[in-house]
Amino acid sequence: MSTFYSTTKPLHRGLWYVLGIFFFLDAVVWYGVAAEAPRETAVVSFLDIGQGDAIFIDSPSHGQILIDGGSGNGAVLSALGAVMPFYDRFIDVVIATHPDEDHSGGLVGVLQRYRVGAVLLSGGIATTATARALEEEILSRGVPTFTARRGMNILLDGSTSLAVLFPDRDVSAVPTNEGSIITRLVHGDASYLFTADAPQSIERYLLALDGERLTSDVLKVGHHGSRTSTGELFLGTVSPTFAVISAGRGNRYGHPHEEVIERLKHFGVTVLTTYEQGTIVLESDSEGGIRVR
Repeated sequence: MSTFYSTTKPLHRGLWYVLGIFFFLDAVVWYGVAAEAPRETAVVSFLDIGQGDAIFIDSPSHGQILIDGGSGNGAVLSALGAVMPFYDRFIDVVIATHPDEDHSGGLVGVLQRYRVGAVLLSGGIATTATARALEEEILSRGVPTFTARRGMNILLDGSTSLAVLFPDRDVSAVPTNEGSIITRLVHGDASYLFTADAPQSIERYLLALDGERLTSDVLKVGHHGSRTSTGELFLGTVSPTFAVISAGRGNRYGHPHEEVIERLKHFGVTVLTTYEQGTIVLESDSEGGIRVR
């Protein structure tokens, strides 16, 4: 009776481990390639960070802008982790619309966690410890910093750009809300207007400057839905399809105020709120179509 001896030895456990690592790394690489491939749409995420603002813009070619970072409670880092690939540690531009804690407080942590190409500041005076901490963090990391002025335009790709509409002057001597950076994002025929905490007096000033050029598909409602913003004439001119309110549930300011909600409903605007829906993700194509993702 003949005996058959196999010449194939079983793989050593360590070799299986090494092969497993290679398979995992290969999968990660291909995931990254797929995630970073240009797409046809721009994605704007209004992050759920409680009472405050934080807006993440990702263009079709993955140019990225973060507008504000909420307060310094770390919520913005968790929210960014949910909308950015885990391996992406770079943000092209960070904008601090004004020095208030609920807008700029979380940006210190962002600068510590991510590499940032440039920072855009309003020029408002940093009177709080949080605002001074942000300026010190920017300085210590050597991030190029610019003061926002009307006429600046950040080109993210051939179809996507963010224009600064306000301030058009030195705002160091005015209340911080009145010096808020106001920007308008355009992706093809789709448009978004971000008004930070600008009050109605600044809205009226912009109406005098730009008139119907302010018309936008999406309005980030000013000052978390406070009655101090989103005047009737301004809202009628912007004529948005969607209005997004970023506010914390049960916040002590009573935001959003009921008269603002009623005003938005009167104009037939679809209202989206972070305190009810969490992070709100809007995706637009170059033909002007916008959908809630």
